[in-house]
Amino acid sequence: MTISPFSRPLYVMLKPVGARCNLACDYCYYLSKQQLYADERRHLMSEQLLEEFTRQYISAQTTDEVLFTWHGGEAMMRPLSFYQHAVELQKKYADGHIISNALQTNGTLITEEWARFLHDEHWLVGVSIDGPQEVHDPYRRTPQDEPTWARVRRGIDILNRYHVEWNAMAVVNNLNAKQPLEFYRFFRDDLQCRFLQFTPVVDGGEWKGEGGGFKVESVEWGHFLCEIFDEWAKNDVGEMFVQLFDATLANWVGVTPGFCTMAHSCGHAAVMEWNGDVYSCDHFVEPRHLLGNIREHSLIELMYGEQQTAFSQIKQGQLSDDCRQCPWLFACNGECPKNRILPGRRNYLCEGYRMFFRHVAPWMDEAARQFSTNS
Repeated sequence: MTISPFSRPLYVMLKPVGARCNLACDYCYYLSKQQLYADERRHLMSEQLLEEFTRQYISAQTTDEVLFTWHGGEAMMRPLSFYQHAVELQKKYADGHIISNALQTNGTLITEEWARFLHDEHWLVGVSIDGPQEVHDPYRRTPQDEPTWARVRRGIDILNRYHVEWNAMAVVNNLNAKQPLEFYRFFRDDLQCRFLQFTPVVDGGEWKGEGGGFKVESVEWGHFLCEIFDEWAKNDVGEMFVQLFDATLANWVGVTPGFCTMAHSCGHAAVMEWNGDVYSCDHFVEPRHLLGNIREHSLIELMYGEQQTAFSQIKQGQLSDDCRQCPWLFACNGECPKNRILPGRRNYLCEGYRMFFRHVAPWMDEAARQFSTNS
């Protein structure tokens, strides 16, 4: 087996509590992953495994900067002491590297003690919130079927009070997709959020409640993007950063986007479960995409081995005929393979993306021209 540590970046997302979560959101694609380890009672990453990962992860990097990303489930179900120990281990094995951390959370467990730590250690926090209360609460609920918006908003207020850097991550569904401007202005004006990421719900059989009514229709997704883009382009360029718009512009000017769904290939970003099992991607945590365990194989072997190399080629190798003939292929690269659920491996969101790319093309063309002139 040929292993090339220089072929692509190495990035592994950590799941310190696996798929465990204190919420039970209707559209969550990850809660069901607990069944992969149904024979185990406690899905908690040990401190010994944390140290082994930290050592391997830092030593495997080919750049000066190393990003640790903590995800779930709900990563904050591990006590603060776990992350304080993680920082100590990062310092122990840093070996001159610049270490950064990002934590994705539903925001309901944020306390002042947590906020002090996040601020003092300069962690970036991603908070999941789907917009105003009336569109957040219907699907983001506790296992006891209680609403969560007020608790999330309280968590955000604490982060702001302690000057913690945070981004918003929203799931676009059949409710908030119908109110694109109200959705966008809530983040911009009410939350004073400056970095926004949104992900559409696609009913591909992986979502809890298959056949449920919470998915966003493809054309609806297109309208949603176009309306928000017009508001953003008119008022907020350089002030508000929308991940999808940034990724689109990157592809328009020929720069690799920092958003995997729009990148040319997959495979550089994997996920490690609580027990050391490494999977090809967060959206492909299933037995056939298990690369191995870091107790038995190094991260370099797993991430640059034949199986992950083959996975990275799926995106371009399994494009539909429609994609190959599409004039906008350069702008989305077929988007995420998990959404290719229509006959002929067509992407469920394709019609909406085509609508969006046609709409923004004049603006993107001009931005690309200015980029070329200034380069």
